[in-house]
Amino acid sequence: MKDGVNGVALGVFIFFFLAVTVMGFLAARWRRADDEHSLDEWGLGGRSFGTWVTWFLLGGDLYTAYTFVAVPAAIYAAGAAGFFAVPYTILVYPLIFMFLPRLWSVSHKHGYVTTSDFVRGRFGSKGLSLAVAVTGILATMPYIALQLVGIQAVLDVMGVGGGENTNWFVKDLPLLIAFGVLAAYTYSSGLRAPALIAFVKDTLIYIVIAVAIIYIPIKLGGFDEIFKAASDKYTAAGAGGLVPAEAGQWTYATLALGSALALFMYPHSITATLSSRSREVIRRNTTILPLYSLMLGLLALLGFMAIAAGVKVTNGQLAIPQLFENMFPDWFAGVAFAAIGIGALVPAAIMSIAAANLFTRNIYKDFIKPDATPQQETRVSKLVSLLVKVGALVFVLTMDKTVAINFQLLGGIWILQTFPALVGGLFTRWFHRWALLGGWAVGMLYGTFAAYGVASPTQKHFGGSSKEIPGIGEIGYIGLTAFVLNVVVSVALTFALRAFNAPDGVDETSPEDYTADAGDPGVETELPPATAGSTH
Repeated sequence: MKDGVNGVALGVFIFFFLAVTVMGFLAARWRRADDEHSLDEWGLGGRSFGTWVTWFLLGGDLYTAYTFVAVPAAIYAAGAAGFFAVPYTILVYPLIFMFLPRLWSVSHKHGYVTTSDFVRGRFGSKGLSLAVAVTGILATMPYIALQLVGIQAVLDVMGVGGGENTNWFVKDLPLLIAFGVLAAYTYSSGLRAPALIAFVKDTLIYIVIAVAIIYIPIKLGGFDEIFKAASDKYTAAGAGGLVPAEAGQWTYATLALGSALALFMYPHSITATLSSRSREVIRRNTTILPLYSLMLGLLALLGFMAIAAGVKVTNGQLAIPQLFENMFPDWFAGVAFAAIGIGALVPAAIMSIAAANLFTRNIYKDFIKPDATPQQETRVSKLVSLLVKVGALVFVLTMDKTVAINFQLLGGIWILQTFPALVGGLFTRWFHRWALLGGWAVGMLYGTFAAYGVASPTQKHFGGSSKEIPGIGEIGYIGLTAFVLNVVVSVALTFALRAFNAPDGVDETSPEDYTADAGDPGVETELPPATAGSTH
């Protein structure tokens, strides 16, 4: 690690940071609508984004500082098991091709802004809608925090903020400044800010990965030397070399599958999806988004390169930023650091907007002020987006940075429990609303308590997301086990409740709503009364 502040890298980083800050504030003027005082405009960009804007927005949303820092860091520390993120992003795209266009259609027809809006309309249940909203907010908080951890890792490697003995305020001041700027332009421009900045973010990431995958192996003697160094390290550590040990294969497979099911349950994924202008835009995006998976596979190799380069860090989150500083010229290290930093700002902005929309539409409007005007909804959502960021910032400043990914994986366990209500509801009305609520509660309780009981060398609780699967005896992803329990309970309770003729909620949607596109007759109409629609 270089001593002191890397002035050249810091200068390049500040240049790009200032550039995207200006873009963030100017985004308020981009595609400005006649009526800006609505969640459709502030929180969904007016539902006006085309194929390429949506592609960059979804890419900026899904491939984050977590991607750039934590995935290679997991490979650096644990070997090939860290590659689970690659297969799960391959699995997810055929899955979302089946249900995202249906969600876009029904949401566009009825003016739904959040997944909880759809669940309430489909099942006629504010209780189930509240459960989905609370879960979404809870799962999003550690995800936002992880983005701030990414920024902090870059700042630490550049030498900004001083050493461990520096006053906490001085040490964290750069992160506080970055947070303040993010909060300001998100408040001002809404979803348009990250949509515009995503172009810069993804361009930088592609450039950095293209250079890294060619330049660093040349300096290290080629991929043969890189893989040999990594294999030697894992074998010496008893980790089974480059291939996961047989005992870890269930963990790898269930984590990949569970993560694939969970990815588009996150509120920020749905927010980016609903911002597109047509059903066809969503279908096209599900076919071209796998290009990011290719990038992710190359990015994951940086973990092996960090080993071959002799990078030594006590915090695995610093491995890749340190690799960049060691291997790249200072000016290009600054470009790489900017890619990571902006890769944190874009998703953090979308996540805070998505969480704020959930609170506004499904807690504030449903339970606190049912007669809230669009202007009041927008104002509340803006304020809550600030509070969400503050919560994430407090989380970052008080948590152990080395286990940041485990907190995000805990969020994955939670958000996966909304899958039966959301995806199930898009295809069938058979599930009873109370059964879905019961299944959600069982999944949440089991997942949380099971994760609480997992220890690690650095944590007594919440030290991981894998545990023995009841009845099988293999170690697997807790979230997937909780999901299976959720589904079993939901099915069993549905049979029981329908046998006793328990009152069902009113479905305000109709079959044709799920295939409607922009411009179809009736799609642009006002939201129908809650009592309208069928009960199919």
